[in-house]
Amino acid sequence: MGDDVVTTLAVSGADNTGETKQLGILARRLGPAAVATGPLDAHDARWAGIKQSDMGTWWFQSGAVQEVADVLAASYLQRSRHSVGGAGPRLMDRGIPMLEASVAATAAVREHLTPEQAAERARELLRPYAQDLKTAEAGEYGIVLLHHEDPAIGTARALSHETSVTPTYADYQRHLHHQIHRLVEEGRFEEVIVVDGRPVVAVQDDLRRRLHVRTALVPAGCLPGVRVVALGGMSESGKSTAGEYLRTRHRHARLKIGYLIEEAAHRAGVDDPYALAPVARAELIVDGLDRYAAAHHFLDHITLEFLHEFDATAELRRMLGDQLAIAYIETAAELRARRGTAGPDDVVLRDEVKAARGAAQIVTIADTVVDNNGSRLALERQLDRITLDAAWPTVAPATTRVNALGLPVPLEAFLTALLHRTTSGPEPLIDLLAVTGSGARGKYQHGWSDLDVFVIAEPDRTTALRQPLTEVQSELGEVKLGLTVLSQAECRAGAVTSRLLHVLTLLGAGSLLPLWARPGLTIPAPPLADDIAASLEAGVTSAIEIRRQILKGVPDLRALFKPALYADRIRPGGRVDLWYLKDDLTVTDTHR
Repeated sequence: MGDDVVTTLAVSGADNTGETKQLGILARRLGPAAVATGPLDAHDARWAGIKQSDMGTWWFQSGAVQEVADVLAASYLQRSRHSVGGAGPRLMDRGIPMLEASVAATAAVREHLTPEQAAERARELLRPYAQDLKTAEAGEYGIVLLHHEDPAIGTARALSHETSVTPTYADYQRHLHHQIHRLVEEGRFEEVIVVDGRPVVAVQDDLRRRLHVRTALVPAGCLPGVRVVALGGMSESGKSTAGEYLRTRHRHARLKIGYLIEEAAHRAGVDDPYALAPVARAELIVDGLDRYAAAHHFLDHITLEFLHEFDATAELRRMLGDQLAIAYIETAAELRARRGTAGPDDVVLRDEVKAARGAAQIVTIADTVVDNNGSRLALERQLDRITLDAAWPTVAPATTRVNALGLPVPLEAFLTALLHRTTSGPEPLIDLLAVTGSGARGKYQHGWSDLDVFVIAEPDRTTALRQPLTEVQSELGEVKLGLTVLSQAECRAGAVTSRLLHVLTLLGAGSLLPLWARPGLTIPAPPLADDIAASLEAGVTSAIEIRRQILKGVPDLRALFKPALYADRIRPGGRVDLWYLKDDLTVTDTHR
């Protein structure tokens, strides 16, 4: 079609690549601005008789190959000529090149031809329509969806979606994939999108990005970078509490599923969306999410409330893939009954309605089952983990040697002995040990600096750690030990101070290397933006401490040093973008 603005978009693909669903999603998003050209069988009267019998039998056995080619060609051409009102692009399910691929694959199966022979046979069968087909194809902007770059793998994936497969159908799919890939190599499509198992929304986003440069009517993307946490659970399980915490703590937008469905249905002219199949309702939800996210482009986290239908939830999972996290809030029935403001009978009644829709089954496909039978804090820590698991990647930290830090010999001896006592047994007491602060940066100053040590260990090891610490304490002399111990769960939930978040950021970036890490250990790597945000919030504490010391008249230099250092890092126009990688302040600097 060249470089012209798209007027007819034809999306092609072998069976189960999802081209029909992709066009449907796009059509719903464009609304009146786009016109669907309809299915092929709406454009030739002969299809009615064919469908009354067994279409598969007609296609592969009873109908002459010439007849199959004629019905298909006539349908494609009539659809191409059919003029439908509308200011936007025409959306076409399978373009003209797919006609050639289908006829070639059919001939290959029925006449036992090689792919090369089948391609020539298709050209022969379609020769009477060649000029009209060429004109029609020139008016299309063709995009093809491939299961995989390898046609053999693509065939296997297409067949894997079928509940039953006959040898004839399997052979047809094998030939169809070969023919489509041949057409790709011949340049018969303007765009090629490899699905490769990606979720529906990811493919839709890819499709829109390619089309947006051709026509501004198509949005630039579909939920790009948006993370959705969908909450499920029975009545009074704590879903609203969870949603509100995610809003206030993690800045999630809270959206009601009912609102999204009804808004999308109204735009689509659907009077009763709840009479639709669950799959269609899931598509309405995605359309609502897409529009809301586009109108609020600054949002990257949304909480979807609440999941009550199993089938619709399963379809949301298929469409959104890893962009969706399903969290099922599980709470004991007796506890939920006590929470109901209208009494326990009301809770039971609402549970029955939800159970009839499959709400209780959602736990079987949830990414996380949140136990809400304990404290509010326990609930919040689980919700933190859901959010941060997606936001913070995990890394396996590299390590360094004790003597690489340039510490005084007594401190090296202390660390070596501590590591030996905590890691040399059959079951190490710790998961990670790192020196932080000035000792890690090669700026340790004897008589001034503390030895700051960061340890990851499980809470049940705290008592056991006391003995090895006591045994090696004498190696420190007069040096003050600043020991911080966190559990892996606390690290992953972000249950840390701003200073410790900074340590995790450095460890995750590889700017700070631990002296030892349990083999196979992975730790969260908070992004720099989160580190900076936490530092700015904690700056208030630093300012208060600095003023407290100034008001003493003769400030305690040791008490003043760290908050002054911290304040310099976050001062306006300061080094907020540099201190992450380099910290060159000294005691002298803080007195200038």
